[in-house]
Amino acid sequence: MDLYLGIDGGGTGCRAAVADASGRILGRGAAGPANIASDVLGARDNILAAANKALAEADCPPDAIARLAAGLGLAGANAAGAAQALRRALPFTRLRIETDGHAAVRGALGGHDGIVAAIGTGSVFARQSGGVIRQIGGWGLVLGDQGSGAWLGRGLLAEVLAGLDGFRPMTPLLQQVAAQYGGKEGIIAFSLSARPADFAALAPRILDSADPVAQLLLARATDDVAAAISVIQGDRPLPVTFIGGLGPAHAERLAGRWPIRPSQGTALDGALMLAREAA
Repeated sequence: MDLYLGIDGGGTGCRAAVADASGRILGRGAAGPANIASDVLGARDNILAAANKALAEADCPPDAIARLAAGLGLAGANAAGAAQALRRALPFTRLRIETDGHAAVRGALGGHDGIVAAIGTGSVFARQSGGVIRQIGGWGLVLGDQGSGAWLGRGLLAEVLAGLDGFRPMTPLLQQVAAQYGGKEGIIAFSLSARPADFAALAPRILDSADPVAQLLLARATDDVAAAISVIQGDRPLPVTFIGGLGPAHAERLAGRWPIRPSQGTALDGALMLAREAA
């Protein structure tokens, strides 16, 4: 029986699914982060852990992993050398690796033309038109990821430091976060080892707050998301599909700017499409 493995991996975690030739899901698994630009070996371990869990649920023997056709949609796959390094570290003989944004577009739009705004721990924007995908963003927290959970969390900590330095009033939210991290020294210590998912853990504090600093950060995020969608729309405006943990929040804030279309499927569905193509 032909089996296909799809992996959707990002800065927060990775998800796996094993499907048969008809598309029926036989098993699922999940594990930790799989950003191959920031930690290729850790991503490999989590990819294999999620895959083995999915295989176990599908009642497949452990050695079946080498016979699968695998499609991986992973954060960091657009970093130079990252996909090649991962490919050498994995046991799959039939394998296609794309960015998590690419897989998300395939799953969300299926065969339809449209725009995808994928906003979770990071952010990426893509346009599918006539089967061709054009992607912008997805450069990671250091160089981009505007509007994402990690971008919001980092921004909040920067505002706390600005408040402690006297550049802005210490609002209630800034005071709470400063106390949580133990002031300037604690925030700096956190930042030295924090990964995007660690910063993104602060995003709910912003989304659920009426604090003026939270509202300022959200307004900046919305403006950046709107600008990215405008850039990628091109000459023929297309409906926008918002996905990811922060997708609904941005869709609500941008309602009325463009037609919004519900997602047809998940990034994991898109990864399974990649697996079938790898076969």
